[in-house]
Amino acid sequence: MNLLDGKRLLITGVLTDASLAFGVAKLAQQEGAEIVLSGAGRGLSITKRSAKRLMNGNKPLQVLELDVTKPEQLQECADQIQKQWECLDGILHAIAFAPSECLGGDIMKANWDGVSQALHISAYSLKALVEAFLPLLRAANSASIVGLDFDSQIAWPIYDWMGVAKASLESLARYLARDLGKDRIRVNLVAAGPVKTMAAKGIPGFENLDDIWQARSPLVWDTQTATEAVARACVALFSDLFPATTGEIIHVDGGFHAMGA
Repeated sequence: MNLLDGKRLLITGVLTDASLAFGVAKLAQQEGAEIVLSGAGRGLSITKRSAKRLMNGNKPLQVLELDVTKPEQLQECADQIQKQWECLDGILHAIAFAPSECLGGDIMKANWDGVSQALHISAYSLKALVEAFLPLLRAANSASIVGLDFDSQIAWPIYDWMGVAKASLESLARYLARDLGKDRIRVNLVAAGPVKTMAAKGIPGFENLDDIWQARSPLVWDTQTATEAVARACVALFSDLFPATTGEIIHVDGGFHAMGA
């Protein structure tokens, strides 16, 4: 028996096959889950290409257009999934974006327009997703929301407003866990160490984080195998192995977060 037999999941954030969300989607399928992907904007065509490597048997995997800043698209996606599934057992929130002026080592250079965009897409979108799919999540009678995170306990050299957005995401996850527990919906985050994804390429100086991790994490941090480690943690949280865990941040970072200077 597989960990996710009978589970139905919405996986957001799949771009190339190097993305963390792709790793989660691939392993979830291997563990028996039915999945639907979502993509948005210029990345939608990339998501559709990647979906061909995650076939649903002999059929192309379904990819829904979903811009989390557009309520009408959220509702359309919920309606489409409801037509084929009577419930939704889980959602992977793997959505984050910040304009270039919000990154790079100078917190003062960004204006509110850029900051509000980063907060909307990277943090508020978790609430928007849950709200749109809440009837389907409730119908599962034991659903799991999993979000991808980057630990925001400290100020990173280059992360700036994305770090603020991740701190907001972490706080929001705890409040959602509080309010959704009565519906048997769990909300947890997986805080990954640095992985060389397409998103990481947009962060100036990202390679410096990789070097720091290599030097200080007590477990070997290999960016080539880290995606699988993150995927395993997410799949475990989607499964029934953690029925009483919610509002938690699971670190998959080689132990880096626990080390001192």
